[in-house]
Amino acid sequence: MRIDAAVREATKELAAAGVPSPGADAEALLAHVLGHDLGEVRRARVLGRDLDEVGEAAYRDVVARRATRVPLQHLTGTAHFAGLELAVGPGVFVPRPETEVLVELALADLDGLTEPAVLDLCTGSGAIALALARRRPDARVGAVELSPEAQVYAATNLARTGLAVDLRQGRAQDAFPELLGVVDVVVSNPPYIPPGMVPVDLEVREHDPELALYGGGEDGLDVPREVAARAAQLLRPGGVLLMEHADAQGSTLPAALAATGDWSQVEDHVDLAGLPRVTRAVRG
Repeated sequence: MRIDAAVREATKELAAAGVPSPGADAEALLAHVLGHDLGEVRRARVLGRDLDEVGEAAYRDVVARRATRVPLQHLTGTAHFAGLELAVGPGVFVPRPETEVLVELALADLDGLTEPAVLDLCTGSGAIALALARRRPDARVGAVELSPEAQVYAATNLARTGLAVDLRQGRAQDAFPELLGVVDVVVSNPPYIPPGMVPVDLEVREHDPELALYGGGEDGLDVPREVAARAAQLLRPGGVLLMEHADAQGSTLPAALAATGDWSQVEDHVDLAGLPRVTRAVRG
């Protein structure tokens, strides 16, 4: 079977299943099956190359699984984030492109600081911590994750990248006791979905771990409040907290932080889609 025909057939199957980006996913899955990059797959399509029977069978299998809305990243075992290729799979939250705005905001706050101390609370796959360590190799970066399953992926990514991150397993709410009052920036993408707000995407609803999704309380902000309280203890005066949230929490999270009296200059930032995404607050 011609590679181009196989990709076109897979694209139709994924589109019929409601996959949001069927063409891109069809190519990515074939690249994974063949062990090639996307450029090689696209060249093979143009050149009219064939897919052998073994490759065709493997490709049909992964396409069928993707059609049931198993996340693309679970099938390939990787997710791309802020210039990194991270190991992901069942048991860990798949990093999203919209979180990259948090990384850029953190880098802006680190600008001008020498050997800054940065902590990532609720690190999941390690995405944010590793992205910051990559861009600021002089920074002292620490990260903590509660889930043992997610911690395995974070440790794998730390080993794969070779970046310097002090990775720990445990509760964000009492992490890094030796760093109280000396941290420059705390970043966090905690669980924040309210209990009544079921994610629309099947990939998120059925495959991302609940521990990484639901923040507790009627507004979903119980865990974010607790994590922010720990950040207030960890940060030096003038240090910065950057916390991701749902687009519906662009006013409620800033209000919750401002109400504690721990923070000044509480403001919200939008992502590349123009949706409220990250709250920034300065430790008073």
